[in-house]
Amino acid sequence: MPDGGPRRWSVGARSAVVAAVAVLLLAVGVGAWALADGDDLRPVAVLGEAGARPVATPGGGTPPGGADPDAPPTDVPGAGHEGAPGAGPGDGDAASVVSDVVVHVVGAVAAPGLVTVPEGSRVADALTAAGDATPDADLAGVNLAREVVDGEQIVVPRPGEVVAAAPGPASGGNEASTGPVDLNAADEAALDALSGIGPVLAARIVEWREANGPFTTVEELGEVSGIGDALLARLRDQVRV
Repeated sequence: MPDGGPRRWSVGARSAVVAAVAVLLLAVGVGAWALADGDDLRPVAVLGEAGARPVATPGGGTPPGGADPDAPPTDVPGAGHEGAPGAGPGDGDAASVVSDVVVHVVGAVAAPGLVTVPEGSRVADALTAAGDATPDADLAGVNLAREVVDGEQIVVPRPGEVVAAAPGPASGGNEASTGPVDLNAADEAALDALSGIGPVLAARIVEWREANGPFTTVEELGEVSGIGDALLARLRDQVRV
């Protein structure tokens, strides 16, 4: 049959065109689906990298690693925050408790007597608490820079007066005095330290002072039972009023 060849060719050409159109339509449909589904892509930063480029995850799900991009930021352990314990200066510093000491200021001061000053104060501070030294005070023999101790007596002399060194309260021992002892301020321990005075006479001197008031002269020691003229003569250079 002379016409059989061209007819077969026309049928094959039509089939090829139909197949090509079908493939084209399929490709267009797949592309449209991909574009429509791409709206659900979300950018996710790679964990642990500051300024990391977003990584898209299909379907809007949780990115790999379980990190939720919409979750609020969490504090990093160990990061410093204002007001955190240990962050501010002075944290843990306990306020120092300053106690007071009581000293007896006598002599050439405006208001002699007991004064209370903070622990660590100097003799100058104690004199200020006693109204300051009077104009006739002889401060040359007073160490104004010395730190005071609780229970001590500070004597501010006038010109010509000799002051016994008494930096602290009496210890109760029989230590020799370095200067005349004030008969009106000394306790039994200080009197016991005097040459010729034992604990018995020291107690009698204190009893006499309590019964008769302060000594006005050294000679009044002769009125104390047990102190005769000889002992009184020995004591004249050791005591004062």
